[in-house]
Order: sequence, then C-alpha cells, then structure tokens
Amino acid sequence: MSFVLVAAAVAGGLALHQSTTQAEQPAKTAPKTPDIDLVARAAAVDKVLKRRAQAVLADDQAAFLADVDQANLSLIARQRTLFANLRQFGFAKLAYHQLAQQYDDAVTRKYGPSTYVVAVAMTYQIRGIDTVPVRSMLGYTFSERKAGRWALVSDQDLDKRLPRGSHEEAWDTGEVLVKRAARVLVVVEKGQQQLAAKLTGIATNAVKAVGKSWPGGWTGSGVVIALDDKVVRGADYTVPKNAEDAIAMATWVYRTLPGEVSGAGERADSYVVINPRNRSRIDVRTLAHEFTHVATASYGPYAPRWLVEGAATYVEFLPMDGAQDLALPKYRQEVRTKYLAKAKSLPADAVFFQRPDSSYPLSWLAVDYLFDRFGGTEVATLYQELAALGSSQEERDRIMTEHVGLTETALFRALKNAAAS
Repeated sequence: MSFVLVAAAVAGGLALHQSTTQAEQPAKTAPKTPDIDLVARAAAVDKVLKRRAQAVLADDQAAFLADVDQANLSLIARQRTLFANLRQFGFAKLAYHQLAQQYDDAVTRKYGPSTYVVAVAMTYQIRGIDTVPVRSMLGYTFSERKAGRWALVSDQDLDKRLPRGSHEEAWDTGEVLVKRAARVLVVVEKGQQQLAAKLTGIATNAVKAVGKSWPGGWTGSGVVIALDDKVVRGADYTVPKNAEDAIAMATWVYRTLPGEVSGAGERADSYVVINPRNRSRIDVRTLAHEFTHVATASYGPYAPRWLVEGAATYVEFLPMDGAQDLALPKYRQEVRTKYLAKAKSLPADAVFFQRPDSSYPLSWLAVDYLFDRFGGTEVATLYQELAALGSSQEERDRIMTEHVGLTETALFRALKNAAAS
C-alpha cells in the first residue's frame, strides 16, 4: 500500500514578502522616479487589470493583449498562451487587483524611470469547481508609454519573490488541455487527450468515493493537475524526497492570501498536483486520498498530521468503484505487529514525513480505531474543531478530551490495549 505526501502550508505569505522586500530596499532608498501622479497611476493600472479580466470572460484576445508592450514579442507570446489557457478553465468570476508596489533597481534600469512593479491578486471562481471566489498572486511590471497610458512590460520580475504556494498556477505554464466531467476538472499538457481521459475517469470514481465515505457527505469537486512542470502551485517535485516518493499533493487554494488576514491564509479548497515522475502510479485510491484532503481543506490548518493523513488513508482504503477491495483485517494486524509494537507515540507533526513508512500506517490505525469506536460523525466533528483551533498541544488535548474522552497520549495507549486484547 503506497503512501501519498501532501503539501505543507505556506509560511509567511504576503506579509513576509512585503517586509522582506522592504528590508532589502528601504523606502528611503527606493529608486528615483519622475513626478508621477500616484493616484492617477493606480487608477490607470486598475483599468488595465479590469480590461484584462473582462477580456478573458468575454473571449476577447485582442483586448487582453491590447495593454501589453507590443515590442516585446516573447511577452506577447506568453500572454497569448496565458489567454488560451485561461479560457479553457471556464471562470464564472475573474478580477485582478493591485496589492503592493515592489522596488527593484535592476528592473527600473531595464524599463525606465516610470517602472512600476506591483504584486497583483487574481480573484477567480471556476464554474462548477470553486464554491466561493478564491485568490492567487502574480507580479506585473508596468511602464508609462504615453501620458497616462501604462503598458504591461513584464510578467516574470516578481516570480521568485512571491510566496510559495500562492502562485505558479496551471494556466501560467505552457500550453495546456483542460478536460471536464461532473465535479471533475483535469489539466494536462496540450495534446495529451488520452491521459486527460484516463485521469478524468479515475478522478470521477474518486470524487464519488469520497462523497460516499466522508461523514456527512462531500459535494465538492476535484481538480487534478498533471503537467510536465515540476513546480506547480504548492507542489515542488524538484525537492529530492518529493521527486522520489510523492505521487501527488493536495495544494491549498486560498479564500484570502497568506498574510492578508492570517499568516497561513484562509483556505477554501485544494487542487491536486500529480508528480510527473510517478504519473503512471495514479489510481482511484490515490486520488481518493487526495480528495479527502480537498474535502477537509476548509476546516483549517491546525489538525495534527496523524489525523490529516490518517483520515485520508482511511477513506483511501475503503471499498470503492474502480479498485479491488483490500484485506483490511489482515493489514490492521500487520500494522499492530510491525509498527505499533515498536512505536512510543502517535507520529509527531515535526517528523511525520521523515518516517513515512511507519507514520502513514500508524495514523490509519488511529483513525480506524476512532471511526470504529466513536463513529464517523464524531470523527468529522473532532477533525473540524482540531483543524480550526488545535494550534497548541494544550488545545489539542482539550478538544480531543471533549469529543472522545482521550488525549493523543491516551489514544495511543488505547491502540496498544486494543492490540494486546
């Protein structure tokens, strides 16, 4: 039984990004610029951003490209690809808003004294996928070409300085193909129709499985991104451990960006990003695991890792269409003998992914015990409260005692006792 890693929450976010850039380039040493009416500039750039969003919704490529530097052929080509990609996703809502100006002497020297580098929030809602509007981040560089006329001259200057996990969307890569089914959206490289069809079928069964198995039902949707790029959203498959072991990651989708309201951001959902190296290993159980993370993403960031991964693995192992039933009683005994007998506690957050061979089975065993003893409704309620409020061990113990009468330490002892009997 393979294990699946899940992306960690983004640390710092927009607030960290702003303070870092300001530390690198204090306001008093910001590059000198000609006398520019900042209010007029903000209004002019807002109009550019509004025109671009409306152009996507109206399928007007000419309008989308009208404010792009026409002399920059590589930028024009990237923006044309971006427009074609965006059109395939089917946005019900789309808007761009300025966040904060950034300073970079090298960029200013390249594009001239009127250079305006700004972080931009992209607020969007994919029809039939996102239940609420969500946000991503990008960086744009503008320059005043004529009096009051601002042109987009670069879309890459801030890429390395934006917070990890809140940008580098699937539509920001090369040409893509988007395929839809009921409650499913799959993104692959352009021309990979066969892969798209295969993943759509697997994802459809996985969505149904989670909807059936998660307590209270799950009516959300699954997004699966299977591109050749090794860095997409919060998934980084250039990291050796991820590149070797990870099959897929559920990457956070934000209602508010990291740093806007809270350091971690407010989560609305998750999109699943498949490791291009392990694409052939994707099956319905793998996606059921990841879609359980999607179903619980909005609960919050504070649930203990053993519960997060244990719940996803619990659903992954249940009977479902498109997968052979597993011999769970035999596996339960194997986990008790092979892992529980040697363990001294539930897997701790800090070392969970350092010891995945034992962390995942032990976490499954703990959640399996909770489901069996207390029922799915109580487990789901426990998960929600821990995810929302369990930011300290004291809070975790309080919440667990309130719901199941057991602290994490007591739960581990109960697993040992159950194995002994």
